[in-house]
Amino acid sequence: MIYLYIVIGLVLVFDFINGFHDSANSIATVVSTKVLSPFAAVALAAVFNFLAFLIFPLKVATTIGKGVIHPEIVSLDLIASAVIAAITWNLITWWLGLPSSSSHTLVGGLIGAAVVGHGWSSVVFAGVMKIVIFIIVSPLLGFVLSFIISIIVMHLVKRKTPFGVDKHFRRLQLLSASAFSLGHGGNDAQKSMGIIWVALLATSQVTKDTPIALWIVLSCQAAIALGTLFGGWRIVKTMGQKITKLKPFEGFCAEAAGALTLFGATHFGIPVSTTHTITGSIMGVGATKGLSAVKWGVTTKIFWAWILTIPISALIGGSIFLLINLFH
Repeated sequence: MIYLYIVIGLVLVFDFINGFHDSANSIATVVSTKVLSPFAAVALAAVFNFLAFLIFPLKVATTIGKGVIHPEIVSLDLIASAVIAAITWNLITWWLGLPSSSSHTLVGGLIGAAVVGHGWSSVVFAGVMKIVIFIIVSPLLGFVLSFIISIIVMHLVKRKTPFGVDKHFRRLQLLSASAFSLGHGGNDAQKSMGIIWVALLATSQVTKDTPIALWIVLSCQAAIALGTLFGGWRIVKTMGQKITKLKPFEGFCAEAAGALTLFGATHFGIPVSTTHTITGSIMGVGATKGLSAVKWGVTTKIFWAWILTIPISALIGGSIFLLINLFH
C-alpha cells in the first residue's frame, strides 16, 4: 500500500511539473504583448486550469487509462517507470527552453516500460496511432485556425486606429488566454487522472467499471494549477518572443485558435499536446505577415523536440523499468 501512495505521489509531481513546464502555453502570448504582468498571467491561468473539471467530461483520462497500453498488464513498477521517464524528459526540455509535450513524454514512458516488461503486444496500437497522428494534426489545425482568425480580424479592424485596436484586444486577450488555460487544464490534468486510476486498478482498489473518483480529479487539477502558478519562464521566452513578435490582436488570434483546437480534442477524448497546439497557432499568426516573420531556426529546434519526445521517453521508461526490477 505504501508503494501505491508513492506512485500516486509521483504522478502528482509529474502533474505539477506538467503545469510548470506548460504554463508558457497559456501565458506566453499575454505576457509578451504586455497585457498582463507575469504573475497576474500565471494566476489567471492557474485558476482556469483548476476549474476545467467543471466543463469537460473525463474522456482523455479514459484514453490514457485504457488506450495506450492494455490495463491488465499494468503494475506499479511500470507506472513508476513511465512517470519518472516523463518527469526526466520534462525537466531536460525545460532546462533547454524547448516547448516539448508533457502528454507525449508520458505516452512514451508508458510504451517503453510496457514493451520492456511485456513485449509489443502490450501496446494498444490504435490508440497510440491516434495520439501520434495528432502530433501533426493539432499544430496544423492551430496554424490554420489562427491564420484564418487573423485574416478575419485584420479585415474587421482595417479602418480602426492602431491605438483603438490595441485597446480592445488587450481586453479580449484576457478572454482568449482564460479559454486556452481552460483547455489546457481540461486536456492535460486528465492524463494524470488516467494514470492514478490505472494504478488503483493494478492494485485491485477499483474495477474496470469504476468511475474516476472526485479526490483524483481535484488533486490532479490542483497539482497542475499549482505548477502553472510557479511558471516555466525559460519556455515563456521561447514561445512569446523567439517564434514571432506579437501584438495584442495577434495574441488573441493565437489563443483563440489554440483554445478551439483543445476544446475539440478534449471533447473527443484525444490527448493532444497543448505545446504543439499553441506553437502552431503562434506560427499561423506570424505567417500572415509573411514567411520571414516566423523565425524558422527556432521552430526547427522545437520540431525536433516534438519528434524525439516519444522515442526518447520510451527509452528512458524502458531503462528505468529494468533498473526498478533489478533492485525491486
